[in-house]
Amino acid sequence: MTAVVEGPPEGQTIRSIRAIGTTATVVVQNPRDADRAEQALAAELVAMDEACSRFRGDSELEGVHRSSGATVRVSALLFEALEVAVRAAALTGGAVDPTVGNAIEALGYDADLDDVLSRPPGPPRALGTVAGYAHVQLNPGDRTVRIPRGVRLDLGSTAKALAADRAAARVARLTGGGTLVSIGGDVAVSGAAPPDGWPIGIAHASDTPPWLSDQVVAITHGGLASSAASARVWRAGGRDVHHIVDPKTGDCAEPYWTLVSATGASCVEANIVTTAAVVWGESALDHLAGFAQSVRLVRFDGEVVYVNGWPAEAPS
Repeated sequence: MTAVVEGPPEGQTIRSIRAIGTTATVVVQNPRDADRAEQALAAELVAMDEACSRFRGDSELEGVHRSSGATVRVSALLFEALEVAVRAAALTGGAVDPTVGNAIEALGYDADLDDVLSRPPGPPRALGTVAGYAHVQLNPGDRTVRIPRGVRLDLGSTAKALAADRAAARVARLTGGGTLVSIGGDVAVSGAAPPDGWPIGIAHASDTPPWLSDQVVAITHGGLASSAASARVWRAGGRDVHHIVDPKTGDCAEPYWTLVSATGASCVEANIVTTAAVVWGESALDHLAGFAQSVRLVRFDGEVVYVNGWPAEAPS
């Protein structure tokens, strides 16, 4: 998504790697911890990819898909990711729903985005059906899952945020110091923050140079996430489509908000709100009244709206 990690203050070290179709970054306050932090981040991303990827036939999630209709015992990591996804759906009244796998694949997002963009645009296809999160049966007692026959799950949004939270906590435990992890612009921090907090730029693309950010904010704990309908776009059926699916229609959400950013007690909590707001569209402000997080929303006409104490930009 679209938060930009600002250049680290003096004495801190930043490392970035390419993984799960995006750029992942870790910042540590002691340069001697950088190698271990990078290795821990990479290990967390490998584990999440092996558990949750829709794009590799040997992932645990693909095993669940092949066994749809039956009860399957899964690893602790995949079960955690499934619980997070179902909780996100429940909190948002189904606006963020893990059962959109068929729908997003019908839109053409059935491989890593680089592969989707490299091939000719596909012909129009029927929109995929969305069964609804209530059909995902989870049993924490024996760590099993059952989905209806033919249903495919997409954990991409919440799993990426969960990976950021897990990686930040892992690095902080390993190094004993404060750390920031950003995965495609979804940010989690753990441990003691710098005196002025962790500076994060808000922009429409995560590769935006820090000095071109729309705004710079700072967080000391938890997470910050952004969602944008323009972040992952490809051509399908003669039109531009994107990766945020409205479960009510099975189609990509109307781009009423071009960028939504939010804070949260974790990156997962922030990501749930930003993704849901894009899906809610014009009614997002009414829904957000029930959430405690600070939110910044950029409307299609450029107007910026601040909710629950997000600081307004200083006038230029």
